[in-house]
Amino acid sequence: MTTKTSTDKAKAFGDTFTALRTMLQKAGRSLLVTADTPTDFQVASKTRVDRIGRPLFVAAVQIKKSYVSFHLMPVYAIPALLDGVSPQLRKRMQGKACFNFTTIDAAQLKELSALTRTGIEKFKKVEVPW
Repeated sequence: MTTKTSTDKAKAFGDTFTALRTMLQKAGRSLLVTADTPTDFQVASKTRVDRIGRPLFVAAVQIKKSYVSFHLMPVYAIPALLDGVSPQLRKRMQGKACFNFTTIDAAQLKELSALTRTGIEKFKKVEVPW
């Protein structure tokens, strides 16, 4: 029986983070980068703000202790975006707008990329309650 060493885990998380970050950068070209560190990449709207005047958060990729998380607020605001999501991607969901990965395969990345692009486009038209 083999166990993953902390080095293997760190490499897997780093690879997953890089794949998700690259995907989010491409999908969110029109967005404002609000955090960009080796473990945290966040984007927000350039034109919309939250209740206290900050750029409206759209998405993030973050390395956590046990997984790499991908937060996508459009699926929180527009739950119908998840209607066609595969069971393989849906099982990665934690809460209403977060997907957790230790590794990500090409099919999941492709599906999440399409969901992200569609979500970002539709999120631009969402009415916020303030």
